[in-house]
Amino acid sequence: MLIPNFVFSSLKKQKSQQIQGKRQQKSYLFLLPFYCFLLTFFAGGCVVVLDSNKTPEQATKPATTTAPESASKPLTATEFAALEQSVHEQVNQYRASQKLPPLKLDPRISEVCRQHSKGMASEGVPFGHEGFEQRANAIEKSIAYRSVAENVAYNSGYSNPGKQAVEGWIKSPGHQKNMVGNFDLTGIGIVKNAKGEYYFTQIFVRGQ
Repeated sequence: MLIPNFVFSSLKKQKSQQIQGKRQQKSYLFLLPFYCFLLTFFAGGCVVVLDSNKTPEQATKPATTTAPESASKPLTATEFAALEQSVHEQVNQYRASQKLPPLKLDPRISEVCRQHSKGMASEGVPFGHEGFEQRANAIEKSIAYRSVAENVAYNSGYSNPGKQAVEGWIKSPGHQKNMVGNFDLTGIGIVKNAKGEYYFTQIFVRGQ
């Protein structure tokens, strides 16, 4: 029986500025990551298993699914770009259904996202939000922002991994909140490793 794997997590950072005399201070609000495991059965309904009690250290990857041979075939740069564009369009379609304006895809943010997805895919960094502060700072060098948030996911064994990632985010309150947040820019980075696992990073930005 084929059991595709899907794991996702979200994080948000808000930046406010308070002026005290001539000194400018920044305060940050972090939402704790929300870790879930979702098992989906095709052609016979679906079963969802949520485990929000695990800490990042306790959360382990489910066993890698046995996927079709095509799952391990490397994707071209064009195919990755198409997949990222598809995720972007699906997120905007969902925002439209909530009567919200679309997000503009920014290549500078997407490049930051790809680097994080690459790190997770190669297991150079653990799955999650490690280095989020650095990514936010990297974005701030080229884009002045008021707030920034991040959703990450990975899955394997799906014929449409992008659709699965977006649907998983929509079903998770923490991720859905980021998707419909007061943002105007976004970036998406997707990387596939040799095991056939797709790693997704989406960063949401509200410019000043």
